[in-house]
Amino acid sequence: MINKVILVGNVGVDPEIRTTESGVKVARVRLATTERLFDRQANETKEHTEWHTITLWRGLADVVDKYVRKGSQIYIEGRLRTREWTDKDNQKRYTTEILADDMKLLGRRGDNQQQQQSSYSAPQPAAGYSQPVQAPAAQQQPIVAPADDPDDLPF
Repeated sequence: MINKVILVGNVGVDPEIRTTESGVKVARVRLATTERLFDRQANETKEHTEWHTITLWRGLADVVDKYVRKGSQIYIEGRLRTREWTDKDNQKRYTTEILADDMKLLGRRGDNQQQQQSSYSAPQPAAGYSQPVQAPAAQQQPIVAPADDPDDLPF
């Protein structure tokens, strides 16, 4: 089975950055993608904007915290995840979001508060697995696979 999402869009609001009780950093980004379709009957181009919630963990969350702001253009690869939760009126609600595995900062030089396009990938989940992730200014940081439940977000 395949569950893969690829998006290129613009960040709509400054990202939310949180830290779990166990000290793991997590970021939430609202990303807008816009489709442009030409309507031959009306002889005009129409736009449809879709909003996506992107969740990024650990090293990816660090990069978001440092470089991503409202208006940043980013490329996201990830997977769909639907969570169930109960609202304040005790009603069951569902939220579908994208869990990011890879992110690329796009845009012109100087956008995203850095001087070049960069790519950051999350480690593939596996018990006891550790993988270095490319960090800004050629620094390398080890990232450990999720030990806690990624569905239990602190947002």
